Amino acid sequence: MSRKKILVADDEADIRHRIRQTLSKDYETVEAEDGIEAALQAKEESPDLIMLDTMKPRQDGYKTCMKIKSSEETRNTLVVMLTGVDYEFNRKLGEPLGTAEYITKPLRWNRLSRR
Repeated sequence: MSRKKILVADDEADIRHRIRQTLSKDYETVEAEDGIEAALQAKEESPDLIMLDTMKPRQDGYKTCMKIKSSEETRNTLVVMLTGVDYEFNRKLGEPLGTAEYITKPLRWNRLSRR
């Protein structure tokens, strides 16, 4: 049985590494450094879930999520937004885009794989 695949898109290499380390026992993980790369990886890799940082260089997470959700190949992919900013306004921005969940940083590593 093949493992579910998670695309981790965050501009901070240490965050990507730690998420990958936390989840790699149970999931196949791939990485993207920015929003443009994340949208391309979403099409190429067909992940089951995308963990998408909201603030990234070249293209923010909201615009990336819009592109992912508007593409025929990726529209049904679950997207979880990651951010260091815990404002209700930011949560509301993600809802109409089709985000499944909104997780704030700093991440609680012991809870991440359960979520």
